[in-house]
Amino acid sequence: MASTVEVVDQEKVAQEKAIDREKACPLLLRVFCNMGRHNMIGEYGRGNTPSNELQIYTWMDASLKELTSLVKEVNHDAQMKGTFFDFALVYPESIRGLYRMRDIGTTCAGKRGADDNTTLAKCNFQIGDYVDISITPPQGGRGPPMDRMRSGMDRMQRGRPY
Repeated sequence: MASTVEVVDQEKVAQEKAIDREKACPLLLRVFCNMGRHNMIGEYGRGNTPSNELQIYTWMDASLKELTSLVKEVNHDAQMKGTFFDFALVYPESIRGLYRMRDIGTTCAGKRGADDNTTLAKCNFQIGDYVDISITPPQGGRGPPMDRMRSGMDRMQRGRPY
């Protein structure tokens, strides 16, 4: 009989295995981008979503940096070096059927960051979840606001309540 620790370790190993993108079918990732702020959580629910949707076919091993590159290809306002991309996972709450939003990381165009290699799998993304991105252009040489200086792994500790 396997202990709980062994089962959890086996699940982590399975998630961290590289996905063969030639053989594995991609998933449809629904991304909602907004300049300067996240979309309001009230815009999600009852079959509604914000109007600023970007659909991306990708895999669970897609990193936040990879998603940043894909968003930059279609959003010309986001292409400037120093633009911040704040990623949040939007997922349904199981009890009341409402949506919740959780920060999963931040990337910066043209700079390396602690969250660049964070993948959808590491964020506990599940098919049916959304990704909401707040895009903030460079601020004339000033550094990022304080909440952007924390690493995404710190924010991910809060996780899903279930």
